[in-house]
Amino acid sequence: MASSQQTVYISGYVAADQPGIHAFTFDATNGTLTPRGSYAGVVAPSFLAVHPNKLWLYAVSETSQQDGRPGTVWAFRVSSSSDATETWSIEPLNQQESGGDWPCHLAIDGTGRWLIASNYASGSVSVLPILDDGSLGAMTDHVQHHGRGPHPERQEGPHAHSATFSPDQRFVIIADLGIDALRAYAFDSTAGTLREQTTIATRPGAGPRHLAFHPDGRHVFVSNELNNTVAVYAYDAASGTLSEQQIVETLPPDAPVSAVADIHVSPSGDRVYVSNRGHDSIAIFQIGSGGQLTPVAIRSCGGLCPRNFAIELGNGFLLVANQESSEVAVLSVQDASEAIGETISRVTVKGASCVQFAPAHS
Repeated sequence: MASSQQTVYISGYVAADQPGIHAFTFDATNGTLTPRGSYAGVVAPSFLAVHPNKLWLYAVSETSQQDGRPGTVWAFRVSSSSDATETWSIEPLNQQESGGDWPCHLAIDGTGRWLIASNYASGSVSVLPILDDGSLGAMTDHVQHHGRGPHPERQEGPHAHSATFSPDQRFVIIADLGIDALRAYAFDSTAGTLREQTTIATRPGAGPRHLAFHPDGRHVFVSNELNNTVAVYAYDAASGTLSEQQIVETLPPDAPVSAVADIHVSPSGDRVYVSNRGHDSIAIFQIGSGGQLTPVAIRSCGGLCPRNFAIELGNGFLLVANQESSEVAVLSVQDASEAIGETISRVTVKGASCVQFAPAHS
């Protein structure tokens, strides 16, 4: 059972002289967030990844050569006191270039030895080793995508938006919004290299952004940013291939211009949650046999532009990073058809973009 006191890290789009990485304690008994500390010094730390040992934290700096700042990944050591004050500290370890422009996503493999950065603007991904002290070593592999999609503005070239390890860690699936592709790579965990395995074309103009595996390891759910859908795929663990099973829309018929963002499967494997930016909502689907999705509800995200969200470890709350209203809203998970309730609490985080849980320190 998850602890009632959980550590959560939140980041946002800020300038280097503004606090952009924050630590909170989340109380799962009442849904409140208590600030523990923050860190300034990173430009646009729009995505975070917590190491499995909970001692190290990694952040992108979503910048580009055009701005005079190559995209980078920062490594930090984090710690908290065991006394009643629960103070928090963060120590920068080092930084490495991400190998492209506008890095927007990080993924750590199950061994905790490798980190993959997805570079949106460049349409590339890079592999960085995590060294014994938590710092990042020199890049061990770099993969560049090519091509374009039908959208004249958003798909003028490749845009790698996320990397996801398969449950057995043998493959990495890259969602490339710009070329309408899910590209699977075999991952060599000894050398830290990627070898292209297969490419799965999405619907033209779909714009795949993020994906989430079902706990059974046999189904994958993909958020398609540009056509506002979720795609369900059957996953073959032996070959790393995906077979499309279903496409469902995330918006009501009268919705304004909107764009899908994040997607997560509940820890119990019974629901899929998807965020809609523009409609400013969370779409909830029930997962049936064979991974089939049935719409349950579309509920307010508690703010404006829900870029990213996280499911609390005990499956009782959603914490939503609402970028344009610069806040994180805490929503309760409901068993009834409403699926999620009204906002229970909220905290101000400038340009809120990412929420990542880590088990509370003992």
